[in-house]
Amino acid sequence: MTRRERVLKAIRHETTDYVPYSISFTKQAYEKTKNYLKDENFFEKIGNHIVFIEHAPFEEIKPEYFRDEFGVVWNRTGVDKDIGVIDNSLIPEPDISLYEFPEPDEAGIRNLIESYLKKKEDVAVFFGIGFSMFERAWSLCGMENLLVYMKTDPDFVHALMERICEYNLKKIDIACQYDIDGVHFGDDWGQQHGLIMGPQCWHEFIRPRMKRMYKRVKDHGLLVSQHSCGDISELFPALIEIGLDIYQTFQPEIYDIREIKEKYGDKLCFWGGISTQRLLPFESPEVVAETTKRTIEIMGKGGGYIAAPTHAIPGDVPPENIVAMINAMAPEKIF
Repeated sequence: MTRRERVLKAIRHETTDYVPYSISFTKQAYEKTKNYLKDENFFEKIGNHIVFIEHAPFEEIKPEYFRDEFGVVWNRTGVDKDIGVIDNSLIPEPDISLYEFPEPDEAGIRNLIESYLKKKEDVAVFFGIGFSMFERAWSLCGMENLLVYMKTDPDFVHALMERICEYNLKKIDIACQYDIDGVHFGDDWGQQHGLIMGPQCWHEFIRPRMKRMYKRVKDHGLLVSQHSCGDISELFPALIEIGLDIYQTFQPEIYDIREIKEKYGDKLCFWGGISTQRLLPFESPEVVAETTKRTIEIMGKGGGYIAAPTHAIPGDVPPENIVAMINAMAPEKIF
């Protein structure tokens, strides 16, 4: 069984020889692990089953300040070296005419996908669209502003999200012309308990656009994957209804993994489950390995699970724990 076949069978809720896995790193964690293992090529040896192809160009306009494709500037001078915090506001008032939306870089998207597919690697391939709705909206006008506008200026929020949706649909139509397996949307809706914007606002503003984007992917015959940190359990019925296949990432601090497997295990494929909040940073390698194996045993029964940390591994995780997790996921010891 190939790695790609293993992923697709798991998504179809079929049993595989072992549970597929996917492990990603922040820059700090990557460097720490590379130095610990004294191996420049350690990442290639992990055997990840999934690859993201995401066209999200960032231009470094001065040291540790990066401008994205929408013109948003991200300050990475702090702890977070992968995303950062916003350094500007491009729509300071609830007026859509204040901002000129970009067009997707079709040539850049095609070149990126074609360059990767030439490698013909044995993995499942997903085209990634990060900041796919809520996050892109608040990155343009500010988080607090957006939440206020949802109540005071709903027409503006609808107009803003409609433009974001149209932009993403163009990217979907380009990417789905290629031999890929699905589209992975990234958009954080949850906090430790409940939704950031609340269920009413999610259903009013976000659901209709996610439904359109999911449908466009499905119309191309491909899979839909959704990332959201935090507690979005109240959205699972709606997400299943509008076509979601895979939910990433689910955090064991928030979700009871046995309960979630029992309730939704035949409807969603879950991707994640190995805690970057409590387990990986603070427990011993032995506990990490034991917990990883137990999670795989519970969630992997009958398919429907892709083992992974609950986020890109942060820089505060000891490399010994990273190695323990990798070896617990792999069918044979790697490191």
